[in-house]
Amino acid sequence: MKKVALFLCLGILLGAASINQDKFFEITKNIEIFANVYKEINANYVDEIDPSKLMKAGVDAMLNSLDPFTNYISEAQIENYRLSVEGKYNGIGAQAKKIGDWVVITEVYKDYPAFKAGVKVGDKVISVNGQSAKGKESEDLNSIMRGTPKSEVELVVERPGESSQLPIKIIRDEVNIPNVPYSGMLDDETGYIVLSTFTQDAGKNVQDALQKLKKDNEKLKYLVFDLRENGGGLLHEAVEVCNTWLPNGQIVASTRGKAKDKDQYFKTRRPGLDENIKLAVLINGHSASASEIVSGTIQDLDRGVIIGQLSYGKGLVQNTKEVGYNAKVKLTTSKYYIPSGRCIQSVHYDDSGKAVKVPDSLKSEFKTKNGRKVYDGGGITPDIEVKNADHPKIIQKLLDSHLLFNYCTELQLKGLLPQDMIGYEYTDFESFINYLRKNNFDDNSVLEKKIKEIETLSMEEQNPIIKDDLNTIKSKLENSQWAELQAEKNLICNLIEEEMVSRSFYQEGRLKKRLSHDPLITEAKKVLKDDAAYNKILTGK
Repeated sequence: MKKVALFLCLGILLGAASINQDKFFEITKNIEIFANVYKEINANYVDEIDPSKLMKAGVDAMLNSLDPFTNYISEAQIENYRLSVEGKYNGIGAQAKKIGDWVVITEVYKDYPAFKAGVKVGDKVISVNGQSAKGKESEDLNSIMRGTPKSEVELVVERPGESSQLPIKIIRDEVNIPNVPYSGMLDDETGYIVLSTFTQDAGKNVQDALQKLKKDNEKLKYLVFDLRENGGGLLHEAVEVCNTWLPNGQIVASTRGKAKDKDQYFKTRRPGLDENIKLAVLINGHSASASEIVSGTIQDLDRGVIIGQLSYGKGLVQNTKEVGYNAKVKLTTSKYYIPSGRCIQSVHYDDSGKAVKVPDSLKSEFKTKNGRKVYDGGGITPDIEVKNADHPKIIQKLLDSHLLFNYCTELQLKGLLPQDMIGYEYTDFESFINYLRKNNFDDNSVLEKKIKEIETLSMEEQNPIIKDDLNTIKSKLENSQWAELQAEKNLICNLIEEEMVSRSFYQEGRLKKRLSHDPLITEAKKVLKDDAAYNKILTGK
């Protein structure tokens, strides 16, 4: 029997070695083929090509067959990577967006180089360091405007209301975008902290903000923690954030991958800063990854109430590896699991790398600490869902058209900037509607697109019979567009107020103004102050 067992073991080992050898042969063979194709294209292709761009296209195509979160980060993209991990980059401290043929400054960070040099929201970038900016994407200009601290970049901008173009010299510096852009009191008893990204020191900054709220407000009893639009970041910072409210030694997340010996458990490392304060966590469809670890852990442990909309559903962990020449590859190495044992990844990937939604029939049931039912495979489902917090389609199309932004620029030119952050109110709604009419705003609804298709077919077939009917329908659709906008008057006025306040009081002003009419804030305050409702949610009884 011993000899038989020995032969079996040797057979298994030799089989494994053979499989590994075959795999190694396949890898080396295909690398050689790839190198030969790359060499032949560089040597013989009819047009001149950029070898680095060609290689990046090949690497990107290879990684795209895996999942959306496995990426190659070239040397030129390192500043973007730094921003996503550290919340810092070397540049001018401004955000820009392409509007029409030009990139326009949409936000200036207070006290950073662009602010100090006099760059204004609404400035149209004509050139950067002598290079024309016409037709460029905002990402293209960002890569030019970022660079070594103390180096100089020269913009030529066209400022609304001024006839001549303005040259502006800016001295680059390190820009540190705060991951806690605002914290404060919603009322005498309710504190508020917003975390925009899980970059370095996210946990420390959340805890510092809470400590300050506690120190300055003796009546503090409730806390609203806002993770909306937070796409995630560093896993260890998610653990540190949870440690704000959870006790020492509590498992927050575990990661499991191909190599079982590399599975990890992530626990809190110290007593929580406040383990008893009543807590509401806000999420939406753009809350992902580390945001879902935090909100999911709070839900699994029945530590607070989750309010908002279904989260994104990203349960994959990425690590970065150096691949030479200051480049990196960010690759998915494992999945993470929260305390109930569930993974909230909402899609899996087939052999071709195509994303496939996890069907309800394959979702598994788990239990929270108090026995409430929760499910895997579909993001974090809030305890209280507030659907009307999403922008209606027509409002999103209005924002995407940039007409609201441009209208606010016109108000700024007229000297109508707010002097009061919270008290400012916009009341001239009809003026805005007239502006939209003058600029031919069209929500391009699905119905309108279909009508245009029918109209085109009718003309091609020279069939005028339905022409009058089509014109009647088009007129009704046009009228319904303006009726929809009228129905959203309050929301539109709120958005104009936020944009205008941000031009006087920057990012902090925008956030403070938004809080004054935020439906999720209203819901959070309501449930936190209702002991019976709060406890019923957390106990499931």
